[in-house]
Amino acid sequence: MKTTIFEKAGLVTVQEVEKPKLQAEDDVIIKVVRACVCGSDLWSYGHGDNKEAHSENTGHEAIGIVQEIGSAITTVKPGDFVIAPFTHGCGECDACRSGFDGTCDRHLGGSNWSNGFQSEYIRFHYANWALIKIPGQPSDYSDYTEGMLKSLLTLADVMPTGYHAARCANVQRGDKVVVIGDGAVGQCAVIAAKMQGASQIILMSRHADRQKLALELGATDVIAERGEEGIEKVREILGGGADAALECVGTESAIDQALGVLHNGGRVGFVGVPHYNNRPLGSTFAQNISIAGGSASVTTYDKQFLLKEVLDGNINPGRVFTQTYDLENVNQAYQDMQDRKTIKSMISMSNSF
Repeated sequence: MKTTIFEKAGLVTVQEVEKPKLQAEDDVIIKVVRACVCGSDLWSYGHGDNKEAHSENTGHEAIGIVQEIGSAITTVKPGDFVIAPFTHGCGECDACRSGFDGTCDRHLGGSNWSNGFQSEYIRFHYANWALIKIPGQPSDYSDYTEGMLKSLLTLADVMPTGYHAARCANVQRGDKVVVIGDGAVGQCAVIAAKMQGASQIILMSRHADRQKLALELGATDVIAERGEEGIEKVREILGGGADAALECVGTESAIDQALGVLHNGGRVGFVGVPHYNNRPLGSTFAQNISIAGGSASVTTYDKQFLLKEVLDGNINPGRVFTQTYDLENVNQAYQDMQDRKTIKSMISMSNSF
């Protein structure tokens, strides 16, 4: 089969490797229909990010058809259409039962996260609870529109992650919300804030195409300024500080922006993978700021409501995919995201169904 290989910063290639095999009783082999590039993939692509040369791709979002199942699998069968999330919660531990399957108590650290999904076939480990079955029979799958496939693919990561930011910040009806980050997760955080009933949603963005999409998805305002100037602009528009800030980038400057736009007693939901280590918790004491965030509860959110919201047409997060590539052109998919020529790159596999 063909898979993407990380060669070095600025270069991924497509190579022939052996098709994955079942290794454990709760494994599932999936034929990938659609995969994509995540903003988090760009950390290693753009800078190396301490990733080993000639190593497995960091892709972790896919939808596909179940090919084989391990002996312990009871939730899906060969032929089922599934969302393969970037997390592998067990569904039974205290964390999963509390709705935090993104940080499952049984599958700690990297064992709970996916890699290697920019491939024709994948092995999904700890699959019995974590996989999300898409309704229908195999004969129905080819009837899905391309737009629907895009939205289903967002349910593997970016839509649940955007929602997780809103949940962690406890966004309530009538709240004034600021979203920091105009990539796919930030756009989905706009959708999530609107779902929660926010009265005003400001996206901080410097890019016209992303500003336009956010306004169409539910943002009420966009702000291009950053730092103190951006904070002042937020307060001018809102008539004071925000109730909640959703941080969807993962840099120190982004978390500084999130803290700065809030009124005292405000709330931060952060889902950008942190690339900083020097933010002391005590720095928020004088503001009574609540801070929560982490890896999204993909399976929980999808099974409880997000999949239905997509299938019913109530939300259309697939609009974050603004370019589609075949697997052979995966390096261009990365490069175009790196150069901000596309918001999110989708990878379409040949002979998908």
